[in-house]
Amino acid sequence: MNNRIVQSLYQTFVRRGFATLRFNFRGVGKSQGTFDNGIGELSDAASALDWVQSIHPEAQTTWIAGFSFGAWIGMQLLMRRPEIKGFISIAPPANMYDFTFLAPCPSSGIIIQGDSDEVVTPGAVQKLVDKLRTQRHITIHHDVIPGANHFFEHEMVDLMKSVDNYLDMRLANDR
Repeated sequence: MNNRIVQSLYQTFVRRGFATLRFNFRGVGKSQGTFDNGIGELSDAASALDWVQSIHPEAQTTWIAGFSFGAWIGMQLLMRRPEIKGFISIAPPANMYDFTFLAPCPSSGIIIQGDSDEVVTPGAVQKLVDKLRTQRHITIHHDVIPGANHFFEHEMVDLMKSVDNYLDMRLANDR
C-alpha cells in the first residue's frame, strides 16, 4: 500500500471526494497472515470494502482500483460486488493469472499498461482488453503508456494523467 502507484491512486480518489481506503494484503508489510495465492487476499479486499461501506453508508458510488496483483484481486471483487460502478486496473497480470472469470464483466473501466513492462506482457493485457471489449453494456478503455516499465518508474505523470482523464470523463457522464 506504500508504493508510489497505490499512493497516487489513493490521493486521486481522496482529492475527488471519495471515501478511500488503501490496505496491505495479508502478509504484506506489518499485516498479519501469509500469502494465500489470491484466495485470502480476495477475502481481505471484500472485508476492506465492507468496512468502508459501514463507515460511509451514504456513499452513492463505489469504485475499485488496483495495481498488478491488486488489479487481479480488484477485478475478482468487481465480479462479486454489484455496487462497484467502475474500475481502474493498472498492469493487470494477464500473463500470470486467469482472468476468464470476467465473463461477463459487470462494469466499465480502464486498463492501463506500460509498453515496456518487464513483468506483465503488453500482449497478454491486449488480449484481455480485446476479450472484454466484445461484451455488451460495458466500455473498456485501454491506455498504453510509451516507455513505461512495470512500476511506471519515469512515467508516473503520464500514468496519473491517464487515470485523471478517465475519471474526469466517467464522473462527468455520471452526473
